[in-house]
Amino acid sequence: MVSWRARWRPRPTPTQRRLPSQAEARSAPALPNPEQTVVFRRAVVALNGGSSDARIVRLAAGVARQWKAELVAVHVVEIDWTQPLDADIAGRSEDVQRVLDLAEETAEDCQYKIEPVLLQARDVGAALVDEATEQRADMLILGLPYRKRFGGDFAIGSTIPYVLKNAPCAVWVVREPIPEESA
Repeated sequence: MVSWRARWRPRPTPTQRRLPSQAEARSAPALPNPEQTVVFRRAVVALNGGSSDARIVRLAAGVARQWKAELVAVHVVEIDWTQPLDADIAGRSEDVQRVLDLAEETAEDCQYKIEPVLLQARDVGAALVDEATEQRADMLILGLPYRKRFGGDFAIGSTIPYVLKNAPCAVWVVREPIPEESA
C-alpha cells in the first residue's frame, strides 16, 4: 500500500518552473483546424421580427452551407397569460408571415433552404429552448438588437440570459452594430 506522502509532490516555485523543450512544444496537441471542425449539423435560428433577423439568417446559411447542416427558423409569438395559449393571432398574422417570409427569402438569396416554424408560447426563451431540444439542434442562434435603457446602460432583455442558462446546445448571440448616432 502506498502512503499519501509517496504520491504527494510539492508544487514548484516560480523560479523552479521550466519552459517546455522544443521537442515537447512540437509534440503538444495542435489546435483544431477551423476548416475541418464541424460547427453544427442542425441549428435553430431565432427570429424576433427585428433588423437582426436578416443578419443572423445570412450568417447561419453561410456556415450551414459549408457543413450541409439543417436550418430551422423559429418565430415565437408571445401570448399573454390572460389569453388561452391557442389564441387566434389574426391581428398579427401579416407581421408574423412577413417575419417568416423574410427569413426564407434571405436564405434563398444565400442559396440555402431554411425551414420556417411558428410557435405560440407564454415565454419566448422557454419556447426556444424547448424547440432546440425537440429539433435535436446542436446550435441556437439569436439576434440581439442594440438598445439602451433610459439610464444609457446596454439592455440585453430576459430571453437571452434564459437561453444561455438553459439551452441544451451551443448558443450564438449576434448583436447588431452600434448605430452611427450612438457611437
